[in-house]
Amino acid sequence: MRTPVIDVAVVGAGPYGLSVGAHAVAAGLDVRVYGRPMESWERHMPRGMLLKSEPAASNLADPHRSYGLDAYCRPRGLSCAYGEPVPVETFVDYGKWFRARTVGEALDPSSVTEIRPQGRLFAVELSTGETVMTRTVVLALGFLPFAHRPAVLSGLPSEICTHSSEHHDLSAFAGRDVTVVGAGQSALETATLLLEAGARPRVVARVNTLLWNNVPETRASALRRLLSPVSGLGTGWRSWIWSELPGSVRQLPVATRHRIVRTTLGPAGAWWLRKRFDGHVPVVLGQTLAGAVHGDDVSLTLRDENGSIRTVRTEHVIAATGYLVDVERMDVLDGNLRYAIRRTGTSPLLTRDFETSVSGLFAVGLAAAGTFGPVMRFVHGTHFAARRVTRGLVAAVRARSMLSGVSARPARPREYIG
Repeated sequence: MRTPVIDVAVVGAGPYGLSVGAHAVAAGLDVRVYGRPMESWERHMPRGMLLKSEPAASNLADPHRSYGLDAYCRPRGLSCAYGEPVPVETFVDYGKWFRARTVGEALDPSSVTEIRPQGRLFAVELSTGETVMTRTVVLALGFLPFAHRPAVLSGLPSEICTHSSEHHDLSAFAGRDVTVVGAGQSALETATLLLEAGARPRVVARVNTLLWNNVPETRASALRRLLSPVSGLGTGWRSWIWSELPGSVRQLPVATRHRIVRTTLGPAGAWWLRKRFDGHVPVVLGQTLAGAVHGDDVSLTLRDENGSIRTVRTEHVIAATGYLVDVERMDVLDGNLRYAIRRTGTSPLLTRDFETSVSGLFAVGLAAAGTFGPVMRFVHGTHFAARRVTRGLVAAVRARSMLSGVSARPARPREYIG
């Protein structure tokens, strides 16, 4: 009996996985999207968090743009106006609503444990023990595999040193002294939510001054909008290009791309968080972590730019130090697949349709930022990525079904326009 073969396995059911799934279903492909919808956002973002991106930049992508955040919020009396931050709980519910209307039964909540090549196909092992054969794979792994923490903290046990992505309910820290390392939104909001949950937080950062985003201009003049257009990554022509023309970023020299990804929208707090943070959370700035020792508590050694040393004692350390894409952290891929992927730095090098150097293997979201720029770090990038990758999937499925000798399933009537 011949084993059934599907066209596309999308690994991950966050904003990018659901958006790719919506486009691929509309294109008539036989798709499975693996994972629990919005699980990373539901379980790995702190309760009470607000999205930093504007509501208009927080839409998931379907081909006809019928299921944006506004379409979910307005009938429910929820605000999603410019300048009004969206609670993470609302965004999670919106993602599940989007999935029901676009991906439907193509979603399989099983998690993927391993992907390996098998002839001209891929074998996808599931947590249920089942193996699925597929012509193509889209890695929509999100941010969790790439959580970065400074090497100096690596010797601390996991029960007293964690990454900010590991926490949903911060009330467990009530009454405890917690040091948050970092100067970006994640660090500042985590510290604020810790304070509001009854903890005693402080922020330690290398920067000498914390930066805060400006309050959005809701009534900018036509001239102002022309000189500094609004985009999914903020205001200004550079932000507009990185946001709306990510394909052009791919054409830039490697060093330039990496600089853009590293410097665009650097560490800064949201304007609406500042009044809850300033004067309430102690900060220790201009300090680099030089050592960390665990005894009865944690002793952090800090060094300033002049070489002076100071020590901070704390009960728990939370590293809000961002994410570092590295192909070697894509543990879901077997060693042969990881080895075969060409890289730009430590990130996968992608074609214009998001395909890696392994034929039939695609990557979207944060993993694509090294090729397409900073918009891939944000939900706003789902529209470009889902459209482009589906175009590549259609071509790859057609080619691989012919080469493998396994006929593709007849496509449904196409609604998709690439």
